[in-house]
Parts: sequence; C-alpha cells; structure tokens
Amino acid sequence: MNNGIVLIKPAKAQYSEHEAAEELGVSVDQLRSLIRNHIVETDEDLNNVAVANFHPSDLLVLKILSGLKPSPTPQGLAE
Repeated sequence: MNNGIVLIKPAKAQYSEHEAAEELGVSVDQLRSLIRNHIVETDEDLNNVAVANFHPSDLLVLKILSGLKPSPTPQGLAE
C-alpha cells in the first residue's frame, strides 16, 4: 500500500539505440526501419543511428510516426 504517494522514476535525458527500442516496445531492427522510413534520407545517415543518443522528445516523435499510442501519463509511475 503506498498511502497515496506516487513514485516517479527520474526521466532519462538520453537513450541509446537499444534503450530507445525498449522504451518504444519494438526491436532494434523495427526501430531502425521506422527511422529509415520516416527520418533519415540516406543509408549513410542510418549507419550513424547506433551511435546516436535519443532524447525523450525523439521517442515521442517516433511513437507518433509508428502509430503507437503515446502514454497519457509519464513513464515510470508506480502502480
């Protein structure tokens, strides 16, 4: 019982490619496909994705582009 206290996990400032895929609930290959279809213009740009860091706003845009429903509440709320 949490006595009405809501615990919030501190938001991350940056996500790796693997962390971004995990947050979106997709595989790394699906994340790369999503980026290839909506974000990058060349395969050379796609090669830089693995070394890129994603911000929370990037994940929101990728969620919207993928058709995934954005969470109405902040990530990490204790239930």
